[in-house]
Amino acid sequence: MIGNNILQFYILHVWIKAVIAVDISYYINEEDSPHTYIGDIAVDSNLSHPLKHEQRTLITFTQLQRTVESGSQLFNVTNSGKLYTTQTLDAESLCTYNKECSRILKVAVRKAETFIKILKIKILIEDINDHSPEFRDDQIKIQFDETDAKGSTKSIPNAVDKDISLLNSKITYKLKDKSKKFSLSIFKGFDGVNLLKITLEEMLDRELKDTYTLLLMAKDGGSPQKEGSLKIEISVTDVNDNQPMFTQKSYNISISDTHHKSSPVFVLSATDLDSGQNGNVTYYLHRNTNKYARKHFKLKSKSGEIFLNNNFLSNKESKYQLYIEARDGGKPSLSSTTILIINIINNQNNAPTINIDFVSPLTKTSTAISEGSKIGSFIAYVMVIDTDSGRNGQIKCNIHHKMFQLSNMGSKEYKILVKEPLDRETIDHYIVSIVCHDMGSPPLKTKKQFSVKVTDVNDVEPHFTKETFQFLTYENQKVDFPIGFINATDPDLGDGGQLTYSIINDNNNDNIPFQLTKYGFISTSQPIDREVKDIYNLQVLVKDNGMPSLNNTANILIEILDKNDNAPYFIFPNNDPYNLDVHYHPHSKKDITILKASDKDTGNNAFLTYGILRSNDKKLFTVNSHTGVLSFSRTVYQNDAGTYELQFTVKDGGTPVQSATTAIILTLFVSNDTSPMLTAVHSQSGNNLNMTWIIIIVAAAVILSVAVVVSITMCVFRCINHINNSPTTKDNPKFLSQTEMRQILYQTNNPVAITQNAEEIFNRNLQSINPKSPYYPEMEQSANGWKFATTHRRLPSLPQNYNKDMVEDRAEQKCYNDSIITANNLNGTLPSHKEQNRGWSDGDITHQVSGISEYSNYHPNIPPTPKCKQEQETYLEPV
Repeated sequence: MIGNNILQFYILHVWIKAVIAVDISYYINEEDSPHTYIGDIAVDSNLSHPLKHEQRTLITFTQLQRTVESGSQLFNVTNSGKLYTTQTLDAESLCTYNKECSRILKVAVRKAETFIKILKIKILIEDINDHSPEFRDDQIKIQFDETDAKGSTKSIPNAVDKDISLLNSKITYKLKDKSKKFSLSIFKGFDGVNLLKITLEEMLDRELKDTYTLLLMAKDGGSPQKEGSLKIEISVTDVNDNQPMFTQKSYNISISDTHHKSSPVFVLSATDLDSGQNGNVTYYLHRNTNKYARKHFKLKSKSGEIFLNNNFLSNKESKYQLYIEARDGGKPSLSSTTILIINIINNQNNAPTINIDFVSPLTKTSTAISEGSKIGSFIAYVMVIDTDSGRNGQIKCNIHHKMFQLSNMGSKEYKILVKEPLDRETIDHYIVSIVCHDMGSPPLKTKKQFSVKVTDVNDVEPHFTKETFQFLTYENQKVDFPIGFINATDPDLGDGGQLTYSIINDNNNDNIPFQLTKYGFISTSQPIDREVKDIYNLQVLVKDNGMPSLNNTANILIEILDKNDNAPYFIFPNNDPYNLDVHYHPHSKKDITILKASDKDTGNNAFLTYGILRSNDKKLFTVNSHTGVLSFSRTVYQNDAGTYELQFTVKDGGTPVQSATTAIILTLFVSNDTSPMLTAVHSQSGNNLNMTWIIIIVAAAVILSVAVVVSITMCVFRCINHINNSPTTKDNPKFLSQTEMRQILYQTNNPVAITQNAEEIFNRNLQSINPKSPYYPEMEQSANGWKFATTHRRLPSLPQNYNKDMVEDRAEQKCYNDSIITANNLNGTLPSHKEQNRGWSDGDITHQVSGISEYSNYHPNIPPTPKCKQEQETYLEPV
């Protein structure tokens, strides 16, 4: 590669020398000190060689064109022909990259007063390796996402060497990475600049390591070799992986020499697919733009507008070349470069005129084409008019667009054809520019834009928003009870985007208790019994109305929740009544048998409790409310033997409560070893008992008891009076009586309502669906018709089946703990009207003596609160 470049440079040097006809060439290194001797023109030109020594002194040399533009101020020629430098030469400031750096001096040669000739002296300034490769920053930070696959790349800035020679500015790169997870990839840009990218060699795991440090070394090809380094910090996260892109690699425009500086010359536009700061594009003049172009033009970094610095002068140049860099706001920033060629034209030339005739016109500047059009389809006819003569009237047109191409038909006629397959769902609108320029000097250009609208064909199948839709509903709901919505999308337009839903029934004999409208609304078509089937796996089909129709499928999973619609039933005893003989002896266990029941429902609806209803007058038997174990509740005596007709009940925990009863005829046989029942306490009076002492002791005990009761009563009254008169009780609302506490807990102004679970579940199923969506017109009509029952809950009244004697016996204790009982009642689950209607009835439970029957201590989830005789309060249902 280097050999080819040297050969090209040598050929170019020979060609330039032949054209310019240089008499003498000299070489000098840059950065030499001022007044460095270059050469002897008199000797090297051979003009003084045939002359004698006396005649040589008559030969004088005079430097011509001492102007800034010629560069003659850099050198000095003595009268004798000695050539020196006048200052230190810097090749980077005098010349441009990869071009011969030289200056031409014209020297007049005279012999005495006679003019001999003018010598053209070429001085070539040779570049030395006095600059190291430099990166824009010493350190950059880039980011990789942990999901990036192997081979993912991230662009990084390249190094720049200010040396102008090819060898000294040639940069080689080496990446130092201890982790071995990254490599360096080098590509060539259209302008010959290296594009560097960090390539991912294996996937990253942020949880294992989230940062990496790399070192990029850049070395030039000079001697001695110089190098620069760039520290790269890599974090495992999202990255700025798209660089700004211009619509064209280069732009060629023409402006009039009378163009005013207040009007933009050209507006550049680059797009960046990233968002946020990563997609914020700013524009800059690239370092390759020479100082003459920078002098005449200025660039607005945010808008991309190019303006004149000043109006053109008469000695202006005819062409300017600007290198524009678009840089995004990412960290590190990415950039791309384009070339803008500005031609200065005079007013006597005419630019070409472009006329476009569309096959399917929408307006004068727009056309429509189907996305199903094949490559090579004809879009428009183009005719170009240029009234100029000669080369000024010769036209050449181009379309710089990836989707369309321009085909030349001759005689300034063209046709526009489809170049690549179209996809409306990706891009539905294109802006196309036709650029035509003549072959004059400078060439005049005309640009005309038109828009292409891509019309739709049904080429995309519908897509469900989920692979599986899951819904919950209760059993025994009425027909047309709402379940939920399913949703699919189709980017096609018209009929191709109109979707219809249906349930796939592969087995026509299968009875599916659901119906699906064409808009995706699911409801019940018949009552559902969870005990028959609790989960339904269905498949739904969606198809569009396009031609041909496209379709897709998804799964529907509907889980049926239980209602308490099944009463429990006894498994043992399996007969009603059931005869059971029990033989008791003193060493027998208390357990007699185990009652067993079952319930087809699930959960709390199948939570069973057992109890004895009647025929337990002797309080001899008890049943465990949870396990169903029937056992003796007390000691068995001989007079307990006999036959008992026991009636048992089993209840579930649902709402409303369901129950079942059964009877056991239990015959109890008691062994003779059992103790007889004691009916009285016999005592004998002794002749030695002194009745007088007995009377004295009893009288003393009565008197002492009365004194203690009187003292306690007085203390209680004093405490009450002190509390009532205390300002804390009056002023502080925190101290409340028991009656006030019960009023706060019971008498609320708001109704206690429980929303049925079916509505809550349906609302959850519809949480992401808008009923006014254009995809579901039925929803808006039927939504107003769906009403859900709201059951007002109230505290239960005192059940009639409670034994009045027991209520009176316990009234004082319950009134003492009234506030505690009230709080517990409110914290429990409140029964509904439906549960009250089917609640505990008279004779359901026979209450037994506390501590004898285990079941007698069992209370429903919401026990009633008995009232004190002193405090009879009425608890009103909230309105």
